[in-house]
Amino acid sequence: MHAMTDLTTLDSAFWITAGAILFLLVLSGFFSGSETALTAASRGKLRSQADKGSKGAARALSITQDNERLIGSVLLGNNLVNILATSLATALFTQAFGESGVALATLVMTLLVLIFAEVLPKTYAITNAETAASAVARPISVVVTVFSPVVRAVRVLVRGVLRLFGVKIDPGANVLAVREEIAGALSLGQQEGIVEKEDRDRILGALDLADRTVEEIMLHRSSIEMIDVALPPSDILSAALQSRHTRLPLFRDEPENIVGIIHAKDLARAMDRLVRKDIAEFEVLDVAMEPYFIPETTTLDDQMREFLRRRAHFALVVDEYGSLQGLLTLEDILEEIVGEITDEFDHEEDEVAKTPDGQYLVDGSMTIRDLNRAHDWTLPDDEANTVAGLVIHEAQMIPTVGQVFSFHGFRFEVIEKEANRITKLKVRAL
Repeated sequence: MHAMTDLTTLDSAFWITAGAILFLLVLSGFFSGSETALTAASRGKLRSQADKGSKGAARALSITQDNERLIGSVLLGNNLVNILATSLATALFTQAFGESGVALATLVMTLLVLIFAEVLPKTYAITNAETAASAVARPISVVVTVFSPVVRAVRVLVRGVLRLFGVKIDPGANVLAVREEIAGALSLGQQEGIVEKEDRDRILGALDLADRTVEEIMLHRSSIEMIDVALPPSDILSAALQSRHTRLPLFRDEPENIVGIIHAKDLARAMDRLVRKDIAEFEVLDVAMEPYFIPETTTLDDQMREFLRRRAHFALVVDEYGSLQGLLTLEDILEEIVGEITDEFDHEEDEVAKTPDGQYLVDGSMTIRDLNRAHDWTLPDDEANTVAGLVIHEAQMIPTVGQVFSFHGFRFEVIEKEANRITKLKVRAL
């Protein structure tokens, strides 16, 4: 009778322990899946869901603000239940099988933990990251609150140990900047065929405006069409009407001295008034606008806002000494987002034409950025804005016609030159 009672007690203890182990494995799976879901979930998608009224997504966003605290709490809970489950299993198997129970418990628990507490929940969580993150946010927030004193002590200890090895932790710093995250996602999407190249270029172009200055895209002063206010009125009218541009700078004595901007529509109005008068009475400055000057270091983002605020489309770019450097229009900035904008008056040749030998004939004044966008190349644009500028920078000299250079995985051959300016190059990827 006594032996039977012991056996019943043993059986009861066995099943209670086994049930406890299974419960701990479920908890372990919950912690593992929660960690994966909350770290893998896109904060952008969670924000979108939270804006649509999802309380779970809002909680998930809140607890992922401090990732170090979140991961510390989840890992503490996960390790606690794993170690407890393994200890119980070892005791159970030792009681049932003697000394060989330790090895058996290790083998069985490794398989159970690996399959049911790690791989299975993590696979589900990473496949449905945002849904899982929203679902577990409430219980995990309770876990974080309960474990926060221990996690705080662990955090201090961890930082102290890392500091000994010269590693500094800044929890406020983003591991990946938002801009880089978006750029990476777009490039990945384009490679996988989900995002069109043109869409990628447009979005990246808009994101880049704050990092780029007007100096990089302005029309250089050597290429600006201007009108001398000292010319006879008939010559001024002819020059303005023959130009394909709507707005033209007016200079007095020397091209550096810009005194106004003439608009084709204002000219047309003035001509209409002069139909019944003598053209000799025409004074171009009477219908000209005040010139608008901007520094060459202004960012494109700021300049676009300024253009829109002023309701202006046209600015002259000057350096720190006030010397004219170039010309910039609102259209130039918009082209950085949407690509080349042409109208019925644009009859320019392609800046890039393919030659029969498979190379590309490139205008020296073409920006490196435009060339990269046209062919999906990755030529660096930190040291120079134009293709000609890049060749001169890399060659450390003014090349002569016919010279060939190879750098950054491309071959550059100088085809045409005017004075010290490279006007045409042949480019091909090596």
